[in-house]
Amino acid sequence: MSAATVSAPPRVAIPAEAQRSPFSGTTTVELTWVEQATERWIRFGVPVLDQVVDRRRRLLSFAADNVFAFVRWASNDYGTLLSRLDIVRTVGPGEAYSTLPCVSPGGELLLHLGGWPKVRACLELIDEIEDLGVDPCAVAPDYWRHAHNRLIAGHTPRAYSLARHRAWLLRRELTA
Repeated sequence: MSAATVSAPPRVAIPAEAQRSPFSGTTTVELTWVEQATERWIRFGVPVLDQVVDRRRRLLSFAADNVFAFVRWASNDYGTLLSRLDIVRTVGPGEAYSTLPCVSPGGELLLHLGGWPKVRACLELIDEIEDLGVDPCAVAPDYWRHAHNRLIAGHTPRAYSLARHRAWLLRRELTA
């Protein structure tokens, strides 16, 4: 068989809508509240859009490079089935991300905990940071990674301090 007789595969036209990326640079989180069954809520974060879907569901949208804490809890007649807390940095178009349930498209996971004792410890850690007068959204991402590693190992994370926060703000300013 000669090269002249081999035909190329037919070209398929791709619609313009399919060529565009569906990711617009915002991260959307679906929050749900069903009493005694399912709760999905934001512990901290600053959404750019809050859309009520129905009495039990809301959609929150976050701009790129924002940080939020997403708490998921579920139970049945026998007790708690799921307790999770994720601290997520939203990503921009073209950045790598991890997927999470109810978070579209996903984000960079700074902290990912499962089990009520660890979730409760992290919620207490967030309260301590707020008691310092620091917005948890502005905390150094390295600190959330440190807290994740310590809590997963069953240890207490080092306390976040104003000096550490000041150092983070200066470092961020230098790299901007």
